[in-house]
Amino acid sequence: MSSADARGGAAPPTADAPWPVRTVSRKIADWIHRLGTVWVEGQVTQISARPGNQTAFITLRDPAADVSMTVTCPSRLLRACEPPLRDGASVVVHARPTFYLGRGTLSLRADEIRPVGIGELLARIERLRKLLAAEGLFAPERKRPLPFLPRGVGLITGRASAAEHDVLVNAQARWPAVAFRVLNTAVQGANAVPQILRALSTLDADPDVDVIVMARGGGSVEDLLPFSDETLCRAVAAAGTPIVSAIGHEPDSPLLDLVADRRCSTPTDAGKTVVPDVAEETARVHQLRDRARRALHGWVDTQCRLLEQVRSRPSLADPLGPVERRAAEIETNRERGRRAVLTTLGHEQAALTSARARLATLGPSATLERGYAVVQYTDAEGHSRVLRSVSEVAEGTQLRVRVTDGAVRAIVAPPG
Repeated sequence: MSSADARGGAAPPTADAPWPVRTVSRKIADWIHRLGTVWVEGQVTQISARPGNQTAFITLRDPAADVSMTVTCPSRLLRACEPPLRDGASVVVHARPTFYLGRGTLSLRADEIRPVGIGELLARIERLRKLLAAEGLFAPERKRPLPFLPRGVGLITGRASAAEHDVLVNAQARWPAVAFRVLNTAVQGANAVPQILRALSTLDADPDVDVIVMARGGGSVEDLLPFSDETLCRAVAAAGTPIVSAIGHEPDSPLLDLVADRRCSTPTDAGKTVVPDVAEETARVHQLRDRARRALHGWVDTQCRLLEQVRSRPSLADPLGPVERRAAEIETNRERGRRAVLTTLGHEQAALTSARARLATLGPSATLERGYAVVQYTDAEGHSRVLRSVSEVAEGTQLRVRVTDGAVRAIVAPPG
């Protein structure tokens, strides 16, 4: 061992006495080798197994984060896997962390590889479904309505895929002026989730995109696994733009269908959902215009009939007639009142004349005119009385007669 090695193992490094690279690498390797074996789960993104080479290389990626590691294993392990490993497969690896001094790289040395079965994948998806449902990500009240006529439609799908063709053809057949912004990504395998997340972020930030469609054709559970990824589901739930899920066929139901604002059974259905049918809308506009025209004509006809009825009423047909008739009635009643008053006055005048005649006949004036006299006297009690008979006064009583205004008054002379 050289003096540098001895110095590196005996004392910590300093600026004056630093460790050489080999010493640092060896110490790192010592620490890593102490970890022992571990079980690691991930998604296969790359397999390199050359014929005749006893060692195979695999890139293992974390499906929920952008982290990957290199795995080395004997080629016989890959050949023993059933079904054969392929990109996008989920595996569980029993390996030992290994640090290679020459290259300064870290990798996992695997001695056992177990593909994750369909049953385990479905069980994990079900557990995630219950978790997201408990958090309210599937609640109907948080789903946003799709715009009636979007200014732009974002489409995330595979490059030159049948899903892209179905969405574009059906949408443009229904509304030829629809504008699409298509972002092609991987739709299966280890790179699908990161690429879809980047495309989703790009379209969600575009102000001209009013709705986003995620489309993919049918496939196996492993093929559709990226669309049940927890990170993708949470990103879709947090997006500000309404999202339409069109993954697989009718029986396929990844978790994205439950988180999205609208689920379509197929990409063809998605193309028919995001935009209205121009023929149907044109027919609806014509129908509404016809209904409005009929309603307006009916209203005008009704108002015309009402106006004609109002105009035909006597008060409007002959507005002066009622006034003239009322004036004639007033004149007639006035004449009747005048005649009634004159008649009453005549009757009262006749009654008054008759009363005056009777009064004159019965009064003292007529008696006096005929030569008679009305004699009044004062009795012993001082009351004034009319003398009706001479027997009413005592014999020998002297009477004094006074004539005033043609009336003869007789006053009993007081005694003595």
